[in-house]
Amino acid sequence: MKKTKIIATLWPATNTEQKLIALYEAWINIIRFNFSHADYEWAKKTADLIKKLNSSWKTNLSLLLDTKWPEIRTWDVDNKIQYDIWDIFKIYVDKNKLSGGNSLFCDYSFLIEDVEIGQNIVIDSGLLNTRVVSKSKDYIEVEAENGALIWSRRHVNLPWVRLKLPGITQKDESDINFWILNDFDFIAASFIRNKEWIDDIRKLFELKGNSHIKIISKIENAEAIENLDNIIKYSDGIMVARWDLWVEVPVEKLSVYQREIVDKCKNLGKFVIIATHLLETMIDNPFPTRAETSDVFNSILQQPDCLMLSWETAIGKYPIEAVKMMVKVIKEAEKFPPLIHKDYLNEGLRITDIEKKMLIRSGIFIWEDLWAKALIILTKTGILARLASFFRPKIDVYAFTKYESTVRYINSLFWINPFYLEKRNSDNFLDTMEIAINYLIEKWVLVQWDRVIAINDIKRKGEDTSVMEIINV
Repeated sequence: MKKTKIIATLWPATNTEQKLIALYEAWINIIRFNFSHADYEWAKKTADLIKKLNSSWKTNLSLLLDTKWPEIRTWDVDNKIQYDIWDIFKIYVDKNKLSGGNSLFCDYSFLIEDVEIGQNIVIDSGLLNTRVVSKSKDYIEVEAENGALIWSRRHVNLPWVRLKLPGITQKDESDINFWILNDFDFIAASFIRNKEWIDDIRKLFELKGNSHIKIISKIENAEAIENLDNIIKYSDGIMVARWDLWVEVPVEKLSVYQREIVDKCKNLGKFVIIATHLLETMIDNPFPTRAETSDVFNSILQQPDCLMLSWETAIGKYPIEAVKMMVKVIKEAEKFPPLIHKDYLNEGLRITDIEKKMLIRSGIFIWEDLWAKALIILTKTGILARLASFFRPKIDVYAFTKYESTVRYINSLFWINPFYLEKRNSDNFLDTMEIAINYLIEKWVLVQWDRVIAINDIKRKGEDTSVMEIINV
């Protein structure tokens, strides 16, 4: 079994019942809907299909909505524009004053106000790098630092500039409303820049009575790096969104930031995803490059909770093969990192959560002395599973719950294997644990005389009490 979970992006290449089942059987855990491209009709139809497959337990797939969020772009041009190195051209913020030629319009109205002479402006995700050489009331002048051919509506990045953009656009709010109505499990919030943007999302959730929703903040700009600690603290999870991040930061720093983000998430007990450019060659080819397999291997050594495939499974010619290749590399890499059960901070944990955490830590060390076969967790909300996951345990961990939403949440957590236990009685620890153990015996996970460690909340005088037992099967 693999410990690291995998997210696959859905689009035409994988938009059928047969492909969804094949993705699940190849070991996909979460399906991503990219709302920079998806429309509501397609997304609802596909989400309903996944829920149907989940309800019959042909699959166990969680749903993640990735928002478009505020972005800066150039405008339409009649013909592609060729820029040569050292060319100087104008970028306007009022398209009515556009002078033609090789000038561009940028839809960020504060561009002239926010940038300084000497700063870099990146166009089309790094295809054209420029430097600001002068400013006027209507435009800025930039100098091309390389040659490139630029078409309409290209992304514009302003590295290390504090932008005056809204936390939530009208489209984002519409997308979130769709997400709530259709019972998605995670929201990946794009271009998060500071804690205040996360607060805006939470307020919207609270307004609609959905404060339980899990927010994954995507780190993909330089401002987010500056505010990293606060963003991690106030998010449920973090995505290292390497596509846009490498445009905004020096390319030689990308791996440094990736390691820093993963380490900080593990230290604060927040689940973390490494995304994009993992097996991109497999969009068109049946095999990855050596560099790509090395990238996946080294990413796994950092012990994130999830890796994410983007275009490989969305439009690629070999979506199932890409997943199988990733699983092969993951399983090989997971033989190497020493899982040392490193502790993490109690920041943000309630007293009862800290008590549960101490029980789990004790259970892990007891396992090392007694060579127990598995750690079994009975959980309602998934908190016990989350606390166990961030120890990066060597022991096999099986989490049983009677809530399907909790199963879908646990799909994001490193190494925790979730099971839906329909007959679970949260007030009767012994009966419920017996059902869980019998299930694992039926699946040949446990055999007679195996020893397991069990952790659960039981009712005592009307209050939840965390308990741990050592059970001989």
